[in-house]
Amino acid sequence: MQTIYTIIDILLPIEAMQFTFMKNALLAILLLTPLLGLLGTMAVNQQMAFFSDALGHSALTGIGLGIILGVSSDLLAMLVFGVVWAILICRIKQTGAASTDTVISVFSSTSIAAGLLILSRGGGFAKYSTLLVGDVLAVTASDLLYLLVALIVGVLLWAAMYNNLLLSGVNPSLARTRGIRVQLTECVFVVLVAVAVMLAIRWVGVMLINALLILPAAAGRNLARSSRQHAAWSVGIAVLCGVAGLISAYAWDTSAGAAIVLYAAACYFISLGLRRFVR
Repeated sequence: MQTIYTIIDILLPIEAMQFTFMKNALLAILLLTPLLGLLGTMAVNQQMAFFSDALGHSALTGIGLGIILGVSSDLLAMLVFGVVWAILICRIKQTGAASTDTVISVFSSTSIAAGLLILSRGGGFAKYSTLLVGDVLAVTASDLLYLLVALIVGVLLWAAMYNNLLLSGVNPSLARTRGIRVQLTECVFVVLVAVAVMLAIRWVGVMLINALLILPAAAGRNLARSSRQHAAWSVGIAVLCGVAGLISAYAWDTSAGAAIVLYAAACYFISLGLRRFVR
């Protein structure tokens, strides 16, 4: 790690990067934002923009159930419950019993209400309130290993299923004629998003995770002329906003997650103005 810290000092010789916790936060952002940027492109294409919001809310329920069941690791409880919740959303959506936005809204409302009910017993919710806004400055060196593994696995899976998922979203009937298992492909994708969201939730926050997943992808879509450009723009915007938001949060003494999302929102509005020149 010391070598990586030295490289950061050389590339970013600014006051903010003098501290180890800022270096860890920067590395976490460089590992998280590319993965969220890639997954966001598919969430936008699949018209599941609020899916990550429902998963973010389910983190509270996961922790609550983990406490009841005696699970010592909050991250493990969130991951298990998030994956189960994602699969349930996917399966119910595939039945056609209700529209996608309705299903996601129902699960989102249910999960946050259940989580608040469990965690607020005896006035104990205060110690979990940081989950709402996150704290990227709390990242430790050991956390970075999990994020690195998640990035590598996530990118490999995204690359392997990209064509199938894209065709499934654009034309499910055509995808089936090509031998693509549309429902399985979609379920694998939502599980991948669930894992990424649960890993990021402690540092981004329940209230901001959806925006960080969707805004770079939405901005990238306005600027791209192809699916490859969409992915490249989304990742580039996500990384740029992540680094700028972290440095600005240090200078302004405010929430890093909020600063990152505001930068991403600015990029989206700028992309709206540039869209007519690109298309």
